[in-house]
Amino acid sequence: MSAVSATEKVDGFTRRSVKKAQKQRKSPSSSRFRSQSFSGELSALPQLRANVHDTPSAEQQELFVQKLQQCCVLFDFFDSVTDLKSKEVKRATLNELVEYVSTSRGVLVDSAYPDIINMISTNLFRTLPPSENPDFDPEEDEPTLEASWPHMQLVFEFFLRFIENPDFQASTAKRYIDQKFVLQLLELFDTEDPRERDFLKTILHRIYGKFLGLRAFIRKQINNIFLRFIYETEHFNGVAELLEILGSIINGFALPLKAEHKQFLTKVLIPMHTAKALALFHAQLAYCVVQFLEKDASLTEPVIRGLLKFWPKTCSQKEVMFLGEIEEILDVIEPTQFKKIQELLFKQISKCVASPHFQVAERSLYFWNNEYILSLIEENIDKILPVMFNSLYRVSKEHWNQEKKKEQEREELWKRLDELKISKSQSNSHGIANSENSNNNNNQSEERNSSVISATDGVNTHTHKTDHRAK
Repeated sequence: MSAVSATEKVDGFTRRSVKKAQKQRKSPSSSRFRSQSFSGELSALPQLRANVHDTPSAEQQELFVQKLQQCCVLFDFFDSVTDLKSKEVKRATLNELVEYVSTSRGVLVDSAYPDIINMISTNLFRTLPPSENPDFDPEEDEPTLEASWPHMQLVFEFFLRFIENPDFQASTAKRYIDQKFVLQLLELFDTEDPRERDFLKTILHRIYGKFLGLRAFIRKQINNIFLRFIYETEHFNGVAELLEILGSIINGFALPLKAEHKQFLTKVLIPMHTAKALALFHAQLAYCVVQFLEKDASLTEPVIRGLLKFWPKTCSQKEVMFLGEIEEILDVIEPTQFKKIQELLFKQISKCVASPHFQVAERSLYFWNNEYILSLIEENIDKILPVMFNSLYRVSKEHWNQEKKKEQEREELWKRLDELKISKSQSNSHGIANSENSNNNNNQSEERNSSVISATDGVNTHTHKTDHRAK
């Protein structure tokens, strides 16, 4: 892993100059390192007969197991022209197994569980290779896709149908889907292939729901992955997916919250805001934080203090994300909790309003468009106004942004137009004293009219450009 500079430590969004010439798009690669390749050829077995009502016969059950064992044969997808017939036989068999488990009843007998779990483990669990691009940027670069996906996708599909089958018995499966199995499953979340991570997310969520004895272990291991991500590696591809699972888990927490859950919020979720790649998972992270606050309002103060502690100093993109999360929190905050953090919070918002970065200043002003937040401000205006007034007044007078300057120019122009209009009406009220004065007045009126027309054209032209930009 390349050394991280002091600047990148302080601000994760420091731009890195990456040589684009080195970022050549590679074809999908296989993540499987095997010392031996398959020798021989697979032969298609007889078709399984779907049985909707009755228990399958002994012959059918034996054929089901044979097909499971046949699908344990692995192929090297690094070479796309070898074992083509056998690869197609396995693909067709996997398709058949998915359909069989989905439509037949009574196929999940106790004796079949070892073969089912063995087939799944053999096909899915492997050591993930190091990234082919050491400067891989998930926001800019294409991920390396799994070459063996034609088979792996069907194995994932079979696994999902297996767990969701009405005949599935967690009491039987727990002998095989144990802590070791879950650990291997969690390791796969670091794959670059987003298709695989999506399947893993759904499957882990199903396991969490059906295996009560594994729930605490799953939470602990996710906790460990996040801590390693924050303080050691700063890299893990499946953070967003794991946070999405956690969002559902947090939503189901019983009240009052356990101490371990509160500690997870303050010691893990809040420090995750310091990550360089925050943009990749901030939406899921903010959702988890808000879920905690909806469960226990007393956590509001430590959460706000934690966010202010890690508030970005030099990265405007992260600052805009923080402001968005603060607004989500204020949407669910209770008035009593708001009073505890109002001065501390609005000192930071005041700084954001006065920020030289236009997007930060604009995003902080959006708070006043939120009716609930506005009602909280109105109730506590005696505390908030002294904090905010200086920044708001200074920005209204001195903001550098061109739009602000153009608004001021338009106001001055309209004042000039009003003055010209008044001057014209006064000159007309004197009447025509003589032809010379009349001619002079007409000339002056024409000059004034031309000034008004040119000034109005300038306003219309600017307004048209502004409207065009707005569209």
